[in-house]
Amino acid sequence: MMKLIPIAAIASAVMFAGGAYAQPLGIATSNPGSLYHNIGTAVAKAANEHGLNVTIQPATSPNQYLPAVGAGQFEFGVANLQEFNYALEGKAWFKGHASPDLRVVALLYPLTEAIFVRKDSSIKTVGDLKGKRMTGGFTAQNTILPQLDAIYATAGLTRDDVVKVQVPSVVAGASAFMAGQTDGFIFAQGAGKVREADAAVGGIRALPIPNTPESVAAIKKYWPSGFLVHRTPSQANPGVLEPGWFIAYPMMVFTNKNVSDATVEKMTKIIYESQKEMGQVFAPMKGFDPKRDMVGDTAPGQYHPGAIKFYKESGMWKGHQ
Repeated sequence: MMKLIPIAAIASAVMFAGGAYAQPLGIATSNPGSLYHNIGTAVAKAANEHGLNVTIQPATSPNQYLPAVGAGQFEFGVANLQEFNYALEGKAWFKGHASPDLRVVALLYPLTEAIFVRKDSSIKTVGDLKGKRMTGGFTAQNTILPQLDAIYATAGLTRDDVVKVQVPSVVAGASAFMAGQTDGFIFAQGAGKVREADAAVGGIRALPIPNTPESVAAIKKYWPSGFLVHRTPSQANPGVLEPGWFIAYPMMVFTNKNVSDATVEKMTKIIYESQKEMGQVFAPMKGFDPKRDMVGDTAPGQYHPGAIKFYKESGMWKGHQ
């Protein structure tokens, strides 16, 4: 059974006051080093500089904190759209534990993900991973297994074609790679842990995916919201050694339907106006375009009324869910 994060164990747990959430506000993220923690830190800093009192509340993965936000333990969280909708409807690893009170605040720039190996490794493609040691298990982060399935499938492989080294999370997987226990690890591009691994082993390589209809079909079979994006070598993309295509899917800030409209409207406005500031905290956020990215198709997920109010007033709302 899925366990919610105990309210008593959280210093900034939510309290109700007159039917509205009291300050301070919590934004749930994965552990330090993860992409979600990096994004949450950028959002929290911008929020604090613009009148909200927000604190980061890290957990192992969205497995834990999506239901926690759904239960009203925190006001906000950072996750990906696919997992958000699974939690909303009680599907996949959230089966039997739906969180119908979850609501969308804003879509962000697409999370780009890759399998990384050492720069000096003979492994140059996803297909070269056959028979090699790869992180597996992910008991505390179920979302990673179908993502691995999607990447392996683009090369005609399955998880049974690699030697699985059991780890609970992507952060632990990156640590296992740095310790020499695996030949590769999966992680979001640009995350702090990826930069740490790059420095620790003298350089890493992100394995590209062929941009073909077959690759896209393989990705969507296992991760329906996934698509391919083109990335080039840059400081924001450690491990991308040459231009190539990689799996991506929408990231988001989400909330609970019971958070006040005024609070969500203000958070939405802050995200919209703070792209530059957030990019200074976390470089990949420089690729976030508020007008392009924040409003999109999130079905079955629905936007919070406070967010909708801001989008309507700014002329961005086009009748999305």
